[in-house]
Amino acid sequence: MTGLFLAFLASLLAGAGARDQAVIADMAAAQGARPAALAVAILTCAITSAAAAWASLAVAPMLNGDARLFLAGLALGFAGGESLLMGRPRPPKEPTNSLAALAIVLAAHQLTDATRFLIFAISLAAHAPAAAAAGGTAAGVLLLSLAWSAPGLLGSRQLGLARRVIGGVLLVAGIGLAFSAVDLGG
Repeated sequence: MTGLFLAFLASLLAGAGARDQAVIADMAAAQGARPAALAVAILTCAITSAAAAWASLAVAPMLNGDARLFLAGLALGFAGGESLLMGRPRPPKEPTNSLAALAIVLAAHQLTDATRFLIFAISLAAHAPAAAAAGGTAAGVLLLSLAWSAPGLLGSRQLGLARRVIGGVLLVAGIGLAFSAVDLGG
């Protein structure tokens, strides 16, 4: 239960204003709120969240406790770096009507976003892949639904600044976690 709640809160904070939401918001602004586009976004969110949790399951047996924490710290740092470095993509001049193309673009954004790195890190550190995937998916569904229903909210400067601050916090926390797992051989 802790992994679910932690993944939900972390994903909600780190995922606000992410690239996948910008794609959905831009598409909804240009074409209207198409329910099929939201369904595709939710499906890709669930699949990529499950993939992040599965990846932690795949590497966990190869690592001891300190190595797990170190890798979780790296993933947390990558989440922070993604939030700091990756800005909102430009809206397409002619957004496609293709749901398959939308799914590919969303999956590419989601597989490398802060939320999936967080799901990986929480799943690895807490030994709770199903809970981490469920929490991350729930937060993603909430954020994507908000971007779909109110596309104008994503363009605010405050959201961009908040995303950068959260990214900085994640980066520092990731570095701290990684270094706490390293035996400096004293």
